Amino acid sequence: MLWLALHFPWLPIEALPLRQSPSAVVVRGRVWVADAEAMAAGIVPGQKLSTALGLLPGLATFERDTAREQQALESLACWAGRFTPTVSLAPPNELLLEIGGCLRLFGGIQAIVSAVAAGCAEQAYTPGWAVAPTALAARWLARQGSGALCADLTSLHAALSALPCSAPAWAVEVNGRLESFGVRQLGALRAMPAAGLRRRLGNEPVDDLARAWGEIPDPQLAFVFPERFALNLELPSRVEQAEALLFAGQRLFATLAGWLSARQLRVRRCTLRLTHDDGEASDLSLGFAEPASEEGRFLRLLREHLGRLVLRAPVEAVGLLADEVTESQGHSAHLFDQAPEGEGTLACLERLRARLGTEAVQVLLPVADHRPECASSAQDVASAGTKTPTRPASPASHVRPLWLLPAPQALSEQAGRPYWHGPLRLLSRPERLESGWWDEGEQGAAGDVRRDYFVARNPQGQWAWIFRDAGGWFLHGLFA
Repeated sequence: MLWLALHFPWLPIEALPLRQSPSAVVVRGRVWVADAEAMAAGIVPGQKLSTALGLLPGLATFERDTAREQQALESLACWAGRFTPTVSLAPPNELLLEIGGCLRLFGGIQAIVSAVAAGCAEQAYTPGWAVAPTALAARWLARQGSGALCADLTSLHAALSALPCSAPAWAVEVNGRLESFGVRQLGALRAMPAAGLRRRLGNEPVDDLARAWGEIPDPQLAFVFPERFALNLELPSRVEQAEALLFAGQRLFATLAGWLSARQLRVRRCTLRLTHDDGEASDLSLGFAEPASEEGRFLRLLREHLGRLVLRAPVEAVGLLADEVTESQGHSAHLFDQAPEGEGTLACLERLRARLGTEAVQVLLPVADHRPECASSAQDVASAGTKTPTRPASPASHVRPLWLLPAPQALSEQAGRPYWHGPLRLLSRPERLESGWWDEGEQGAAGDVRRDYFVARNPQGQWAWIFRDAGGWFLHGLFA
């Protein structure tokens, strides 16, 4: 196994929505965590709040919110599902990803580490990381922030031996005794007799060393991805323009994409819930023409919707709910490299609907009816994608025009021939259509029709679809 450990030293601050710099999180009157600007002014963890304010009067302070930290860590775990289905939480501020089985998929250790680091930065998190064959060693190395990459036990043992004894974060009593021993590094501690260490330090430090060195098993409790996706995100400040919600949407959809990947699901419809400053909420429904799981596709569609959205009031929080999900259907990869595909028809239709409105973009589906004006129906793109078209029972050999007039247009008759921009020449035998007796007399219905259809051409070379009935000649369609 190969573990990628992520250590988030500033998670208590980064999990806060209304943070500002310089800022610090305070517990019982002492600084727990301070951001980079505050630390540059001399503020360090453990410092009294009064001393910190004396050094930096403009310091913004917040009480620690452990529930918010846990929620942020779980959100990161869902996001990490795009890299591996095996994720473990190590509270209060660490995450473990088992990446041994995913290296070929992403192109090696360095590629997956770079992708994880870039994804954390996009979500405004700053982790330290390390890769090691054992989970505990990866966590210890990640706390040092050195970016250690140990792919085998030999390099791992060398890296662990150089770590200070403070890296495991053992109890204060244990660290005090190690100071009295004059032991500064784990390598020196490891060289001491285990039986004597157990008497002087207890079982925990000795067992931790064995787990880190890979001598005894260290099973990890796997993170259970939630059955239903629902995530809320408080905004740093009130948002009055819809386009400014894109950054928050990116964080939400990044987490959704990881959750879908880990659960092997795709989403067909989701809802972006906007909580306004007056306490009321409004929903923005996002529907997909086909089930999707790609973050880029989510963001393209969201950008189109936000471009048309007018907020009725400033927004303070944004939530995302996956309303309708389906199982992801696997597919085989190409044997040889293929040219990258474009956006695709359905994805393009999604963006058009978001930009122009649902009613402006529809598809035509055939209906089992011989009457031309009843042989098709306009359907929404999303609903049409889930239906199997029913085809009319007319023979496939019959020619139909691309363009059908909204209503048949009466034609004049000269010398016994229909006339449209000149006399029409009939190019086909008559096609008799008799149908519709069942809705005769109903309001808005086509009713019973009895027509003889012909393909005709005028002197300008235009091809038309005409018919003759008891009322005379009519133009009903045009050929491209």
